[in-house]
Amino acid sequence: MHYIRPPLMNCDILKVYFLGSGRIAVPILSSLKKSPRISLAGIGTQMDRPAGRKNLVTPTPVGDWCRENGISPDKPASVNSPEFLEKLRGMDGLDMIFVSSFGQLLKQEILSLPRLGCINLHASLLPAYRGASPLQAAILNGDLKTGVCFMQMEKGLDTGPVFSTSEYQIQAGQKADELEYALGVLAASDTENVLLDIASGLLKPVPQDNAKATYAGKIRKEHGEIRWNSPAVEIERKLRAYHPWPGVFFNLQNGGRKIRMAITELACLDISGTPGRILKADKKDLIVACGDGAVSLKKVVPEGKREMSGTEFVRGCQDIEGVVLANV
Repeated sequence: MHYIRPPLMNCDILKVYFLGSGRIAVPILSSLKKSPRISLAGIGTQMDRPAGRKNLVTPTPVGDWCRENGISPDKPASVNSPEFLEKLRGMDGLDMIFVSSFGQLLKQEILSLPRLGCINLHASLLPAYRGASPLQAAILNGDLKTGVCFMQMEKGLDTGPVFSTSEYQIQAGQKADELEYALGVLAASDTENVLLDIASGLLKPVPQDNAKATYAGKIRKEHGEIRWNSPAVEIERKLRAYHPWPGVFFNLQNGGRKIRMAITELACLDISGTPGRILKADKKDLIVACGDGAVSLKKVVPEGKREMSGTEFVRGCQDIEGVVLANV
């Protein structure tokens, strides 16, 4: 597909509406707000939702940023609703909608509304990991690098042509929320120039190679349940990929009751045993065998309780050494 863009003169200001919700969007939004060449016509984010252990109604990271900066963002229940579309149509001279981790699918009517269409910041090196959870997929698969892409949005899911790509080396032990923010900082350093170069016609979109496309689907709460027949290294990646949500957890039968245990910190060990068997549970360590190797549970959160060390948990329960955990 060929996109024809009227050139942006040096004296022109690019009028952009920003749609974003996640942590990755915050550094980008901050950079756009400071730009003398870009005018933010408005900011849209997802509605406040219950979050955390206490289910308190909480704004998105972008919503938090708006509050700190004295801005009232739009929070459309549906970005494709006639009411929201009418609001956008009322913005004279809207050049572009920029999207970063927004959380709703945009239909064709909104995609074609601005003069330059909608530009998305996607957290992968497309065509790898199209979909809702690209940075989690990179951690789960043990990738050494990932990155961000600025792409033209179209009807397909992350199928549009790419304007610009930046690579990032994933750090050892880096969790999903840390990686998300790092990618946001990386993208923020380029966003102003990329958007202006798109508007001026200096950047041309390059079609993706669909034959190389891979997908990263939406994460569900049950994905965090540990399967002990997995290798220890995969369980460690899972903990990092699903931090802070949905986290990783397992169920332990103790004293006639089932305890749901979240793990917040672990270490991989080169020890063998029956997958799911608790190899050690004393004042020095809490170790569980995996399909390949074992893990030392450094920090856990028993359901309804605070975070504690694995050894502290052991002191407060009946003897569990030798128990074989379910879901293997």
